[in-house]
Amino acid sequence: MTDAAHLTPTEAFEMLLAGNGRFVGGGPEHPNQDAARRAQTAPAQAPFAVMFGCSDSRLAAEIIFDQGLGDLFVVRTAGHVLGPEVLGSIEYGVSLLGTPLVVVLGHDSCGAVAATREAVAAGATGEGFVRDVIERVTPSVLAANAAGHTDNAHFINEHIRHTVALLMERSRILSGAVAAGRTAVVGLSYRLVDGTAHLVTTRGLDLPTPAAA
Repeated sequence: MTDAAHLTPTEAFEMLLAGNGRFVGGGPEHPNQDAARRAQTAPAQAPFAVMFGCSDSRLAAEIIFDQGLGDLFVVRTAGHVLGPEVLGSIEYGVSLLGTPLVVVLGHDSCGAVAATREAVAAGATGEGFVRDVIERVTPSVLAANAAGHTDNAHFINEHIRHTVALLMERSRILSGAVAAGRTAVVGLSYRLVDGTAHLVTTRGLDLPTPAAA
């Protein structure tokens, strides 16, 4: 089993990117997906990353990052919107499981972002509890609008940055772990067509990130 407690945030991030590289290149190894791994992880889990992503059916984290049982602690909501249950789940991964990396995973053609852009433009809201999703994505859309953006990629990246900022702002457990160097947070944008994951923002890793256009 990968011992997350002995991985640095940088090493965990490199493992994640290496898995995505195998997936993109058409040579996934499908690690840790056999009976031996099942038996090994039954007593306890030690994932090396918390993956907070969109619920989109095309965004299966273990597949696109070529990981297996016990590797990723996955939390998903439409548009990766935050609520108390999500924050508690992420804090569980960081404080109780000791994961050295938290990932916010967005993607192009995100339906939640598209629906929110339409709602903001029309001055409308969604029906039922979809309204709650739209309300939570709205600050990201308004920020992108205020910056004069029109390209969908800018809206996606703005929402990823906004989610990372909210995590750091609302979770003292997470921000404390990042400040102590035990954990890092990265925001990634996934491209559906070619399968690549691109860095948008980071907290706790000394990595070059694209400037917010």
